[in-house]
Amino acid sequence: MTYIFAVANQKGGVAKTTTAVSLGGALALSGKDVLLIDLDAQADLTLALGVTPARSGGSIADVFFSSANLTGVTRETNIPGLDLIPSGGEMELAERFLPIRPKFENILRDALKNHIPSNFYDFIILDCPPALGAVTTNAMQAAQMLIIPTQPEYFSANALRNMMPIIRRVRSQGNPNLLYRILITMHDKRNRVHRNLSEQLRATFGEGVLQTVIDTDTKLRESSIAGLPVTHYNLKTRSTLQYQALAQELIQYVQETIRKPALHSN
Repeated sequence: MTYIFAVANQKGGVAKTTTAVSLGGALALSGKDVLLIDLDAQADLTLALGVTPARSGGSIADVFFSSANLTGVTRETNIPGLDLIPSGGEMELAERFLPIRPKFENILRDALKNHIPSNFYDFIILDCPPALGAVTTNAMQAAQMLIIPTQPEYFSANALRNMMPIIRRVRSQGNPNLLYRILITMHDKRNRVHRNLSEQLRATFGEGVLQTVIDTDTKLRESSIAGLPVTHYNLKTRSTLQYQALAQELIQYVQETIRKPALHSN
């Protein structure tokens, strides 16, 4: 059965897209078949995989606006086991026009259910725009787990307060088992503020915070310029090892959930 992650945060600059592409690369390295879906009009995920949005030959916008089949806009990447549905500038219209459509919140969920066999991919990762609008709501309705990348800085941690009501709303409106997990990113262990805020996040959210922490690493920026996940840009860099650890933490959780359905307290 395919497990779907949505990666979202209202605040930009917290390594959201970096997490989506790096986690996808790490899962692919572990032998999993992964589909990355770029839902952001800025198309950073698409660019991070070396694809030019204007030349992508179809995008996720075709699914939202023209009811295109997801398989028709899916393309292979240069990385074995990693496929992509690109985005483009057309997605700028989504927040304006999607709410006009009946049951717009379920467009992506229904497309995934109807177009992609349940065992074709091991994981699907949805990279959301930095806003809590119609597109992010679609992703959260389709996902089993929401991953919230959060920098251990005051404004980033404070933005989590806006995420919680959205999670509760999505649970009450059709996805009652949606989980969330907070991922601490861009962490500098030499920074006392980072250490203190990380401890506060764990004290506040408990098991809602992933054990894996992603430190700052210049190789992440370099890999985006190269059009590769960091896992395939530099196998030995710190961030590669950390995203591999994240992949294993999530794989273990999913396997345990399949064996014994968990009681979702977060």
